[in-house]
Amino acid sequence: MRTGNEPLHARSPLKIRCGLALWGLLWAIAGAVAFSNAGRPEWAAACAALALVAVTDLMMVIRHIRQGAHYQPGKDVPPYAPDRGRNDAFGIRNGTDRRRGTRP
Repeated sequence: MRTGNEPLHARSPLKIRCGLALWGLLWAIAGAVAFSNAGRPEWAAACAALALVAVTDLMMVIRHIRQGAHYQPGKDVPPYAPDRGRNDAFGIRNGTDRRRGTRP
């Protein structure tokens, strides 16, 4: 159900992002080990750097999940109230002509 203000209060699929970060971390570690065993230190270093990025992302996702419903609302949390004709992010009313400041 759309509420009218999704760009401002979009819900993030943190559990999926956590799984993808874990999957990427496993592949990056496996790549680093495989390339180091194959005698390719440049590629092993690249995979190790990618593993560092995946670990950083995983730590941020876990932190946001642990912060609770503000960052990861569950199915029992209702959506935000709809935007009633005012877009406060840009200070303009919905449906107005930007050039003249009037309704079309």
